Amino acid sequence: MYFSTSVITTALLGLASAQNVHVVSVSSTTDKTLLAFTPNNIKAAAGDMIQFQFLNGNHSVVQSNFDNPCTPIQALVKNATGMFSGYMDVAASEATGMIPTYTMEVANDKPLWLYCSQGKHCQSGMVMVVNENTAANASRSLDAFKALAAKATANLDPSKITPASGGDSTDGTTGGTTSSIPTASASAIAQGLGSAVSVSAWTGLLSIAAALAML
Repeated sequence: MYFSTSVITTALLGLASAQNVHVVSVSSTTDKTLLAFTPNNIKAAAGDMIQFQFLNGNHSVVQSNFDNPCTPIQALVKNATGMFSGYMDVAASEATGMIPTYTMEVANDKPLWLYCSQGKHCQSGMVMVVNENTAANASRSLDAFKALAAKATANLDPSKITPASGGDSTDGTTGGTTSSIPTASASAIAQGLGSAVSVSAWTGLLSIAAALAML
């Protein structure tokens, strides 16, 4: 039996109850050269989930801080685990009709600065922010972060850095979970539900989407 993306979308909407899930596209299905997170500036409450859907290329999502773009936060802050999706090779998943995703929970309402650690993608503007707060500090904007990133001398891979030996270990670090969803379901979520949806749990959403797609 086959269910259309509209049926899958309806089922996902039926799960709505508790948490907000913000969907961020990594690159684009139509432009393989696009080095961007879309949207790249979002507001999210503590407890909200952010799901990164990797649509093209081989990208990553890494947590940094404002003053040190293109550098993993664990290289800057002692005991920080940070957020690192790993490298998501979309081409490797195409044959199965799946796209890789990475979903994280927002720990608090502090600004969360992110970048792609592939090649020179960070320097090329593949950065984003969650909970930008220019009201508190007008100089700490996404545009300013992007300008700093463009001047970074290196784009560091979190798996190849030495953890920091000093600093504040409570700098809003967070982790996430890697998964995958059917290509059609990803489109349904992004187009039918918008950039933020309310769901009981993102794991249930992905599991039901995958199950419906295989029926």
